[in-house]
Amino acid sequence: MKFAHVLLAAVATTAVLTTTGCAVARDQQSVGSYIDDTTITTRVKTRFANDPVVSAMAINVETLKGTVQLSGFAKTNTEREQAEQVAAAVPGVQAVHNDIVVR
Repeated sequence: MKFAHVLLAAVATTAVLTTTGCAVARDQQSVGSYIDDTTITTRVKTRFANDPVVSAMAINVETLKGTVQLSGFAKTNTEREQAEQVAAAVPGVQAVHNDIVVR
């Protein structure tokens, strides 16, 4: 009888894990889309780190379904615009929302 309870618990746990694993975001984003967005975010951050104008430490990058959202602070309007251009040039980026504040 104890074996049946353990087996039932294992089956229930597996069912919960597999059904919740399909939705990785609030809007039911697929795993493949989530991985693509993570790749885009990483590429944008890498390009920021290699760009002499953009401060990779002061600008946040988030991606959802190919749309990149930039936030944080820039020292100049040139830095703000450069960050948007760099992000837009990354393969897979559909759109860029630039919410960077110049201070």
